[in-house]
Amino acid sequence: MVRVWAVVRLTRPWFWPLGWAGAIFGAVLATGDWLPAHDAVLATVAAGLVLGPLVWAPVFALNDLHDLPSDRRNPRKATAPLVTGVLSATDLRRCVRWCAAGAVTVAAVAGPVFVAGTAAVLVLGWLYSVPPIRLKARPGADVAVNAIVVGVLGPLGGWSLHRPVFDYPPVLVVLGLLLATALYLPTTVIDQAADRAADYTTAAVRWSASACYRAGLASWAIANAVWLACCHLDVFVARDSWLLQTVAAPLLVAVYADLTRRPSISRLAIVAVAFAVPATDFLLACVRAD
Repeated sequence: MVRVWAVVRLTRPWFWPLGWAGAIFGAVLATGDWLPAHDAVLATVAAGLVLGPLVWAPVFALNDLHDLPSDRRNPRKATAPLVTGVLSATDLRRCVRWCAAGAVTVAAVAGPVFVAGTAAVLVLGWLYSVPPIRLKARPGADVAVNAIVVGVLGPLGGWSLHRPVFDYPPVLVVLGLLLATALYLPTTVIDQAADRAADYTTAAVRWSASACYRAGLASWAIANAVWLACCHLDVFVARDSWLLQTVAAPLLVAVYADLTRRPSISRLAIVAVAFAVPATDFLLACVRAD
């Protein structure tokens, strides 16, 4: 049971909601309904399994395998299964193979487009962690990979279950990239000391914590401004009043500015949950309009 729990922890269950939230947003926007149609239930369940444990497991297993020198110096990773020895490198490689195969297989239930998206995430996860490419240690590329996976492919995956991917609004691609960039940059600051000690040139190591803070804040502020403009211009759905959005936008910028000065995973979770409030209000407008 200790090893089973170690495998579960390896998949970082606290990150699963990132994939689910994006997919739910895309699906509700595509259908105008909170629940999938009867003929899409099986595909939706399959998508949930893929975007939860099945795709995160190989991505994080690869990350842990190749981050071991840094993780051994990082207090935040002191209880990681590979660091403590509960799981071996062989265990992690086996997890990569089996979970990647499982992700692609289950994704087939959701259709060929979802399979392609799943394969893209797995390939990006490989490129992010594995030498010699190892995009994690290439400032700018590390940000781009995470922004694409979380900010674009997640919502697009939910949308693709119901509508053609080419109908996905381009402005949402831009918004997703900006929001995910703002959420990822502080994570490089959290691990800056350990990454520097291990000679990993991440964004925070190359550009400094203050530069990452300013870039993240700018990205977050621009995203909220664009989001608010889209609401008031009725880009996605018409509504008489966008009061909550108008009030929330500056508050979200203030929350981000305060909590990411000294970033932590829990503080970033608060930022993400705060953004979920106006996002839910927006989806309510979509559902009522439909």
